[in-house]
Amino acid sequence: MATELQNLQDLRHNASLATKVFIQRDYSDGTVCRFHTKLPAELNSRIERTLFEDTVKTLNNYYAEAEKISGQSYLEGCLACVSAYIIFLCMETRYEKVLKKISMYIQEQNENIYAPRGLLITDPIERGMRVVSFIYRYGYLRECTKDMNFMQRASVSQKR
Repeated sequence: MATELQNLQDLRHNASLATKVFIQRDYSDGTVCRFHTKLPAELNSRIERTLFEDTVKTLNNYYAEAEKISGQSYLEGCLACVSAYIIFLCMETRYEKVLKKISMYIQEQNENIYAPRGLLITDPIERGMRVVSFIYRYGYLRECTKDMNFMQRASVSQKR
């Protein structure tokens, strides 16, 4: 597990040397945060269309959940006004909680689906919520994928 995390951190560190593919925001329904679900041609040979679409649809659902107006968000706003926004020093908003959930989901997708295929998703929050970016660098990512597959096989064989 530690080796897998190190490999993902190495991928992020070397992202400037890699090829990047950007999935733009979809503004067809207004300014609601959602991303296009069409698979770009650059990723056609690297990932199955259904996996890609499932990931982006899940991200879109999480962002819809984060932006949904509910009694809790209304109460948070009222408490913020009453306390001159000092309350946010003591508590985490529902929006922030969903953003953490999104970060964990992206980390999980990178470890289980994308890194073994030579890809890496970056969190849209790192790009100002404008794009979801996929990063790949053929030679380096292929070596990391081999290392991760070897480590996964080793851990499976140790469990037996």
